[in-house]
This record gives sequence, structure tokens and C-alpha cells, in this order.
Amino acid sequence: MGAAGTINVLYVDDEIFNLNAFKASFRRLFNVHVAQSAIEGRKILETQEINIILTDQRMPVTTGIDFLKSIIPDFPKPVRILLTGYADSNTVIDAIHNGYVYQCIQKPWVQDELQHDIEKAFDMYNSSTAVQN
Repeated sequence: MGAAGTINVLYVDDEIFNLNAFKASFRRLFNVHVAQSAIEGRKILETQEINIILTDQRMPVTTGIDFLKSIIPDFPKPVRILLTGYADSNTVIDAIHNGYVYQCIQKPWVQDELQHDIEKAFDMYNSSTAVQN
């Protein structure tokens, strides 16, 4: 949790429309950070305390799963959520089974459901952080 007592969320998606829709939907509920690429997302992780990471699976250069796998050694604490239109793909299922992804959410997301999923993920973040301390 950040200084303001809110959930710090990073959303990575190459489509600016999706980033703007996410910010508009959640900026009053969470401390929202957005990035248009995996590189931008990593830069935010290096400077901000992030609790929850959401990323689109299909992006140019790096997939969402590859981004999430790549950050685990340096940023293991944030809970990782994948947003995709292809939730049943073997790649997504393997990523969940291997612990790279906590949850996969089908696009397009529904605001109330996604809010609940983020809050549930934050409960998990707090539980895992308490165990580590």
C-alpha cells in the first residue's frame, strides 16, 4: 500500500484507448500507473511501489506473459494479472500453472468485476507480504 493508503496498480497495454479507459474507470479508487510497453512498465516498477500489475497479453515486441516472467527476479512481490481475449490458450494456462500469472481476466473487462479482482489480488499481496516479514 502506498503512502495515501491506496492500492498501487500498474497497467501495461500497447493500446492507448485501453490505458485511458482504465485510468478513467479506476483513478478515484486506486493509484493508477499506465505504460504503453514492457520497457515503460519496468521503468515504473523501478521508481514506484506497485502492488498489482495488469498487462495485456498481445503486445508488439514482448507478450504480457514474457513481461511478467522477466520482472519476477527483480520484482517478485506485485500480484500479476493477465488481460486477454484468449484465456483458454495453452500458453496462458501454463503461465498460471507455473506461477507467472496469478489470474487471467477475459477482455473486454467489466469495471465492477475487475475492481473486485484487483481488491482480491491486493488481499493476496498483503497476505504474501505478511508471510515474508
